[in-house]
Amino acid sequence: MTATANRAANQELRNRLAEVHERYTRLRSDLDDLQRRLDAIRVTVVSTDGLVRVTVGPRGELIDLRLIRRATRNMDNEYVSRTIVSTVHSASERAAEQVQTLMGDYLPDNSGSLRYLRDHQFGSLLGRSDEIVQDLAGRDDQ
Repeated sequence: MTATANRAANQELRNRLAEVHERYTRLRSDLDDLQRRLDAIRVTVVSTDGLVRVTVGPRGELIDLRLIRRATRNMDNEYVSRTIVSTVHSASERAAEQVQTLMGDYLPDNSGSLRYLRDHQFGSLLGRSDEIVQDLAGRDDQ
């Protein structure tokens, strides 16, 4: 009975390894194209009042900023500043979503890299490794 369970576990591991290897091979062969697609991400957002238009790149970096000069000329600078920051933040979030979607085609949903792109927590990068180490430590205790 133990041999059957071990065979089933081994087959499950082989299947998982084959899946990971397939994803890695695809990612590696598509890396140049993926980099170009990531670099080409541009998100433009217009503020709700129409006073500000921003464009950001894939890392949320500000690429372009347009103000409607005639409307902002007589406005409170604090309001204009808050509107710019808010609009850039909105565009950055959308760019991050596009990056996540693009990377989701190459990485498993539960990968640390994809979780990190979602939550920006360094612990996410090691989450799967932590689970494996804990699992192995639990086996050693038995």
